Amino acid sequence: MKKTMTKAAGVVLGLALAGTLGGVGTAEAQVQPSVTAPTAAPAISAAGTSGPAVQTPASVVADLKAATSRARAALAPNARVICYAAHVQDIGWQAAVCDGAVAGTTGQSRRMEALAVSTSGVGGVCADAHLADIGWQGWACGSDGQVVTVGTTGQSRRMEALGVQVGSGSVGAQAHVEGYGWLSSVSGNPVYAGTTGQSRRMEAVRIWV
Repeated sequence: MKKTMTKAAGVVLGLALAGTLGGVGTAEAQVQPSVTAPTAAPAISAAGTSGPAVQTPASVVADLKAATSRARAALAPNARVICYAAHVQDIGWQAAVCDGAVAGTTGQSRRMEALAVSTSGVGGVCADAHLADIGWQGWACGSDGQVVTVGTTGQSRRMEALGVQVGSGSVGAQAHVEGYGWLSSVSGNPVYAGTTGQSRRMEAVRIWV
């Protein structure tokens, strides 16, 4: 009888530990799921933008450039600034936001489909998007003041992860992902936010320099 009770207690303890460890494992996965990095970003050239062709309306380009100018003027002429605008399912292009503000949506189950980025004071920017059924799209780069766009529009295709590199210093990013919510922020140069190999839509993003 004593052996039976001891065995039963061991099973209960084992289940409790498994539940605890399982919970920790899930929490860790939600905090920082894996992102397979693409090939290294190319050097940022002041000669102009390069990379995948994405249709970015002139109004979006103008909005981003104006937002970048306003942000720089509010800080200092040589301030480090990054502004970005998201193309979102059933919404289209949103207004530009800057320096850690949220682009995209949360709590609406809407996929991000494209992202346009503009910088000042960092020596330019490169971006790459990981897309459903495509994988990493390929780096697009531009100098400060130019608008770089990655992703797709008009294809109903979800963005799953984002890579960002700036010309100097570091960059930070944080992604809001289907089933996880906000992931841990990442910083470095380059950085990768989101998930790959999990078929999860990125819903929102924050970027800062």
